[in-house]
Amino acid sequence: MTTPVPFDEDFLGPTTPMPSRPGLIELPYMHFTVSMDPNRRLAAVTAVNIDGSRLRAVARGDNWRLDDRLPADQQAGPELYSNNDLDRGHLVRRRDPVWGPQEVAERANSDTFHYTVCAPQTSTLNQSMTLWLGLEDYVLEHARQYGQLLSVFTGCIFAGEDPIYRDVAIPRQFYKIAAWAQGEELAATGYVLDQTSSLDPIVEPSISVTDVPPLGPYRTFQVPIEDIASATALELAELVAADRYAPIASAAGAEDRWTELAEFDAIVL
Repeated sequence: MTTPVPFDEDFLGPTTPMPSRPGLIELPYMHFTVSMDPNRRLAAVTAVNIDGSRLRAVARGDNWRLDDRLPADQQAGPELYSNNDLDRGHLVRRRDPVWGPQEVAERANSDTFHYTVCAPQTSTLNQSMTLWLGLEDYVLEHARQYGQLLSVFTGCIFAGEDPIYRDVAIPRQFYKIAAWAQGEELAATGYVLDQTSSLDPIVEPSISVTDVPPLGPYRTFQVPIEDIASATALELAELVAADRYAPIASAAGAEDRWTELAEFDAIVL
């Protein structure tokens, strides 16, 4: 089997380190790396390198499986997703690492079907969820003039108040950070997706969210990357420094730091 080539922090040119914090377990895959929180049994960070000029079309498949490098009780498996309205939401979008020689692309495609690479997301789909799923394409299109390379970091925002369902605390929010090289400089933008309202009918929690803007079902926001760092306790210094949205957030003031996105043209790049 092809040896995996995991996330490369020098892929873009400017160094972009894998976000980290103590207690995470790194698992390398083809063109991406996953950092698991063994206590939460879900990924705190996924990091993928995307070469937009070398993407391949590979049959999807559906061979979901646990990763045998990690104890089964440290990863949320099939029992979480059976007979309910929770989907196995790819944190590393299936086609993002599927590039390069055919054998490599097929290995990358297969690797995205580990349970470590997904997180529980409600099956409700609407325009905002479609926007979230298309963020990589939109930013990659912007980056084409700079070499068609993109690194994307996606993960769960864990909170102590996340509702417990089948012995797993279900994240209400997810983050995404897209990074690219603009000349010799690193550029990045950050986003948050919230699924609170669509989770309620499934897990019936009673939670009061007071420390972030109130969000509805699958509303997507562009946010300062420093807010993601604060919410996740991840080390994101290089990405915070490269944030293209930060000046706008600073000028807007505390109550308007997050911009709700209804269409791609509203994104600041």
